[in-house]
Amino acid sequence: MSTFLLSAGTLWQREIVRFARQRSRIIGALGQPLLFWLLLGSGFGESFRSPGVASSSGYLEYFYPGILVMVILFTAIFATIAVVEDRKERFLQAVLVSPAPRSAIVLGQAFGSTTLALIQGFILLGAAPFAGVPLTASSAIAAAAVMCLIGFMLSSLGLAFAWRMDSTQGFHSIMNLVLLPLWLLSGAVFPAMGAHPLLGWLMKINPLFYGVAALRRTLYAAEPAIWAHLPGLGLSLAVTVLFGFVFFMVAVRHAGRSEG
Repeated sequence: MSTFLLSAGTLWQREIVRFARQRSRIIGALGQPLLFWLLLGSGFGESFRSPGVASSSGYLEYFYPGILVMVILFTAIFATIAVVEDRKERFLQAVLVSPAPRSAIVLGQAFGSTTLALIQGFILLGAAPFAGVPLTASSAIAAAAVMCLIGFMLSSLGLAFAWRMDSTQGFHSIMNLVLLPLWLLSGAVFPAMGAHPLLGWLMKINPLFYGVAALRRTLYAAEPAIWAHLPGLGLSLAVTVLFGFVFFMVAVRHAGRSEG
C-alpha cells in the first residue's frame, strides 16, 4: 500500500509541478472557453429560451455550466497528452520498470489531471454571479464535488487513449473526434428537449450528459424545479462515477500492455 500511494502521489506531484512551469496552459485551457462563453452567450443573448425553463435569463446563464465542463475537458486533453510526450522522452520506460503498480501510475496521472481541472474550474466558478447563477456556499461545494467526478472521468478517458498513442498529432485528432462530440451532445450547448429525436437519444446515452445534469442541479440546489426535466441527481452521479471507473480500468489495462 505504501508503494502504491507513494507512486501515485509522486506522479500527481509531477503533473502539478509541470503545470506550474507551463503557464501558457492556463491561457489555453481557460481562455478559449471564456471566449466561447462570452461571444456565443452574448450573440444569442435574450433570444435563447430553454424549453420548459421559464425563469432562464438567457444563453449566458444556460451556457455557463457547459463552459465549466469545457474547461475540465480542455484540461484533460492538455494533461493526458503528457503521456505521449513521456513516451518520446523515455520517461515511461523508467516508470514501467519500477515496482510501482500500473494502477498506481494511472491513478497518479488521473488525479494530477483532475486537480489541474479543478484549479481552473474554481477560477471560472467565481464568475457564477456574472452569469446570473444563484450560487451559495453549499451549492459551490456540491458543484466542486461534481466537477471533481467529471474531471476524473474525462481524465481517465483521455489516458485510455493516450496510453495507446505514439504521436501528439494522432492524439489530438482522436480527442477532437471523441471529446468534442461528447461535450456538444452533453446538454452543454443546447437542451435535449428541443433537439432532434436522434440527437436526443444520443444525448441520453452520453455519460457526460449526466455529468452536466448533475452540475446544473448542484448549481441550482436552491431552485431544483428549474431543471426538473433533467435526470435526477442520484442517477447522474451514479452514471458519472460508473463511467469514471470504467474508463480508469480501461486506461490501467492499456498501461499494463504498454512497454513505454
